[in-house]
Amino acid sequence: MRRLPPLTAVEAFVQVARLGSVKAAAEELALSSPALSRRVQAMERFIGRPLFARRHQAMLLNADGELLLARIAPALDSLGEAIEQVTGEAEIMRLKLGVLPLYASRQLIHRLPDLRARHPHLHIDIDTGGHALTRLSDGLDAAIVLAREIEPPLYGRRLGRNRIIAIGNRDLALSGPRDLANMTILLHRDMQENFMLWRQAAGIPGLEPRAIDLFDSGQLMLESAAEGLGVAFMLDFHLEGATDPRLVKLFAEEADSESSYWFVCRRPALSRRPVRLFHDWLVGGPEA
Repeated sequence: MRRLPPLTAVEAFVQVARLGSVKAAAEELALSSPALSRRVQAMERFIGRPLFARRHQAMLLNADGELLLARIAPALDSLGEAIEQVTGEAEIMRLKLGVLPLYASRQLIHRLPDLRARHPHLHIDIDTGGHALTRLSDGLDAAIVLAREIEPPLYGRRLGRNRIIAIGNRDLALSGPRDLANMTILLHRDMQENFMLWRQAAGIPGLEPRAIDLFDSGQLMLESAAEGLGVAFMLDFHLEGATDPRLVKLFAEEADSESSYWFVCRRPALSRRPVRLFHDWLVGGPEA
């Protein structure tokens, strides 16, 4: 069997990677900052290359560090869970998650059985209320939000990069993008730029539709598009999870979105096991 690095070095690497700070990780592990730094350096010596980009008061994973974290963090968590099971210390863990309704219905709920199979003691309280970012310090442990970027000091992990597409009823008689001049466009109030970005990418920047209707619910946008009330300009993410056979991607043209889905929490929350397990499962995916 290949020689493994000291478990203390692995634990130090994972904590610094998750918290982004030697000081925060040292406090979590009840170590001095110099002692923790030596453990991280020992891990890097064992691997034979740097795992972090050092910044003032911050440690950011480089590409090698990201790859290593994705591979060993779940194994370290599984080790801790196995020890709890054997020693009889396992108990129900609960995560209070803020999530947008459309993401929950299209991308999350059908995947939760896999999470339950992996971590049967982890339970999720789902909150679809608004203003999730501001509630991270008042009740929510973590959130999945739609945003352009996540500002420090919050921790944010982008959940893929999304593309803007035209979604509509499959029976719409449209021969090409220019036919949108006779259509009603459906847009979310928080993503009104979607149609402008899409028509620029499609090479028709001056095209004006018959009307534009605004929504504050992605679910209602999809239902309206399915009923033939207009063409919704949304993220490909939304159509991927849709089960309505009436909905299709109407044109091949796509555009880069200025917004993406993010997993967000306060950095200290990553030291809590429910948050950590959910984060690693969500980022790694069911097959990870």
